[in-house]
Amino acid sequence: MTEIIIQTVENGKQIALIQNGKLIEYYEEDKEYRRREGNIYIGIVKDVINGMQSAFVDIGTEKNSFIHLKDILPKVDETKEIPNQNIEISKIVKTNQKLLVQVKKDSNEKKGARVSSHINLPGKYIALLPNTDIVTISQKIEDKKEQERLLKLVKENLSQGNGAIIRTSAQNKEKEVIEDIKKVEKKWNDIIQTSINPELKEPQLLYKSEDIDRKSVV
Repeated sequence: MTEIIIQTVENGKQIALIQNGKLIEYYEEDKEYRRREGNIYIGIVKDVINGMQSAFVDIGTEKNSFIHLKDILPKVDETKEIPNQNIEISKIVKTNQKLLVQVKKDSNEKKGARVSSHINLPGKYIALLPNTDIVTISQKIEDKKEQERLLKLVKENLSQGNGAIIRTSAQNKEKEVIEDIKKVEKKWNDIIQTSINPELKEPQLLYKSEDIDRKSVV
């Protein structure tokens, strides 16, 4: 059983995610703080550092964000293959190049946000993983036949080049899952169309993540 406990305090919210009686995630949000984790931006590469296999990307925030080579290379299923990182990052990205990224870890007083080109776009029944062929399922769905049914259903309805994480909420659903796939893929296609607009010269927020207390649990 998973619960989200939200406590409103003077300066904001305290949010705890409890699973089977155990605290697994905890967040504090104050009224002045703008949470960016999960947001998708079109950013501009500012510096490429071969020695760190990393780059700094301007996403329009007060500090440049940070991206590592492994978060730029195509995403692979690491249970089946090891990502090839024997390549200089400067051969992959260049200064002033536009880069579509998602915030994976928020900035703090010392560092900018950690970002990745590996996108996770949440829906109600699936989370879309664009540009991969990875389809996985929530471990909370334990029935083997239901796992097989959902994996087959999602693979048959995903567009080519997209993967997905199947959420617990998809259990015993069919039509709803198919509709959710179409809805999330449309949202992704809209993001892509905006990102490739040649008139877009500056960093821009393309997708704002839901507040943590509104998110569905996988």
